[in-house]
Amino acid sequence: MNVLFEEDGAFRAGSVLADNTTSLQVELASGKRAKVKAANVLQRFTAPAPGELLERAETEAEGIDVDFLWEVCGEAEFAFEELAAEYHGAKPDAVQTAAVLLRLHSAPMYFHRKGRGRFRKAPPEILQAALAGLEKKRQQALAIEGMAGELRDGRLPPEFAPILPQLIYKPDRNRGETKALEAACGETGKSAARLLFDCGALGSTHDYHLGRFLFEYFPEGKGGTGFPPFAAPVAPGDLPLAAAQAFSIDDAHTTEIDDAFSVAAKAKGGWRIGIHIAAPGLGFTPDSDLGRIARERLSTVYMPGRKITMLPEDVVEHFTLAAGHEVPAISLYLDVAADYRLLGHETRIERVPVAANLRHHDIEPVFNADTLAQGLGDFAWRDELKLLWELAQVLEAGRGKPSDNGNRKDYNFIVDWTADSGIAVEPGKGRVRIEERPRGSPLDTLVAELMITANATWGAMLRDAGIPALYRVQTAGKVRMSTVAAAHEGLGVDCYAWSSSPLRRYCDLLNQWQLLALLRAEKPFFPPKSADLLAAMRDFELSYAAYAEFQRGMERYWCLRWLLQQGAETVVGRVLRESLLRLEAIPLVARVPSLPETPRGAAVRLGIEGIDLLEAEIRLRYLDLAPELAANTGSDEAFADEGEETPGE
Repeated sequence: MNVLFEEDGAFRAGSVLADNTTSLQVELASGKRAKVKAANVLQRFTAPAPGELLERAETEAEGIDVDFLWEVCGEAEFAFEELAAEYHGAKPDAVQTAAVLLRLHSAPMYFHRKGRGRFRKAPPEILQAALAGLEKKRQQALAIEGMAGELRDGRLPPEFAPILPQLIYKPDRNRGETKALEAACGETGKSAARLLFDCGALGSTHDYHLGRFLFEYFPEGKGGTGFPPFAAPVAPGDLPLAAAQAFSIDDAHTTEIDDAFSVAAKAKGGWRIGIHIAAPGLGFTPDSDLGRIARERLSTVYMPGRKITMLPEDVVEHFTLAAGHEVPAISLYLDVAADYRLLGHETRIERVPVAANLRHHDIEPVFNADTLAQGLGDFAWRDELKLLWELAQVLEAGRGKPSDNGNRKDYNFIVDWTADSGIAVEPGKGRVRIEERPRGSPLDTLVAELMITANATWGAMLRDAGIPALYRVQTAGKVRMSTVAAAHEGLGVDCYAWSSSPLRRYCDLLNQWQLLALLRAEKPFFPPKSADLLAAMRDFELSYAAYAEFQRGMERYWCLRWLLQQGAETVVGRVLRESLLRLEAIPLVARVPSLPETPRGAAVRLGIEGIDLLEAEIRLRYLDLAPELAANTGSDEAFADEGEETPGE
């Protein structure tokens, strides 16, 4: 006697060795013996052999029309033997009976299982819905294969266009387009970004990196980088006009001019030094349209070649300290003795006449450490700059913190979008120039010290008045934001509230609103224990860090493009630690796995093996030491980690 039984969802057949009523000892065709519950036995037969039964039944089952089978069976529940007898019109043999069982079991949409060997036909409406779903899946599979084929052939499927940003930066794995992209990536061995780039989905590698940032922080669904409609700012028209003639000091590309300075000699000796800060807080409030825009953006976003301003351009133009205009400002006046001692200070709300916007590239060649040592020539604002620099040195000494040692370098990235890239792998417009600028120049010291003085002075005023503000705090080497005034150990001040860049940072704008309330003896917009103040601090800190990280990433990208522009094959780098180096000519940090054990600060020559602009990666290979630079190994400060706070920010 042989039996057909079900085990673990599969059908098996074997010869009965012993029948113990509730269970059977069965020998399978493979020779393996098994104990089978009697309840699991579906069919008993004498011929053919167990192995032959399943083989022949599977073949015969393939010829059974499941639609016909569904038509001929009744509405009631039935056993498979009953349907087999009805289907064949006579007593079926073991193979025919088993074939019907296998066919019923393989068509769960047509026949619902009601027990071992028992079924019931699916209702027509359920069957049609299931068949429609099956057809839909089949069509989806065909569509996925079609899209994957187009990607493999280097063409972008038309279905990709409406969801391209999402597909690139945050793919939904339930979508057919994502499945097609993953399939094509698996077959071609390319990353999703590389495959889409090769298919023309990305205008350039620059668009890819910028698009990732915009997708997360400036999505099109929220207006992108554009601004919603807003009520125009209205600055008070009765502000007194300052007697000062102010001038600013910025780089050539600065349009958000937040700060300016003035110098006036006092009749009895000494000077009255003015630190003038743009006052957009006079033109709109936190709950206004512009206030909400600034609260949402939180900061201007900087990157080589462009920026995304916190405030609309026409609002910036209205409040920026541009030459030839009388601009609303909050002015901190320092009374300075002839020996540069601070005798007192006064803060005023006023209109300030701006006489000049000095630019670094014009002033630094005539006002620098060398020209100060040798004697300054004749140029506009010479005396004012020299006086402010001498005051800055006294202020710096008073803080007990030395100026930057000059080993650190700053770099300016200038992108000419009208010039050809000069790169075969990145055709189109966009040529970058990277200019080195030593940190700690006299101009840097001058501006930094006066900004530190303003931020510390106004922070202390708010603290002493009990008006909440956002403070920059540094303890145990860690810099953080706080709503409670505390020391900034790195700057050597008791408290430090960013207030000097209200056109560019929401933190400074918020502090300006609080300072205006103090100066006008009004109720502050953000009272003590304000939940809005805490939320603004948290959001600002997160966004400001993310924007800074994006800026560093884009500077890295443009460093790689610069190397490609130059056609560089070798570069010189200095060892930071282990396999980490910083290149000598540009601010690019990279790992070099082949670097042998080398002292920190040592200069080495490296070969460029490859640059991938999509991944923003460079492959470097160690060649040898660079003996011509080995003597200038530099100090630890020269090779400090990124992320240190710049004084005066």
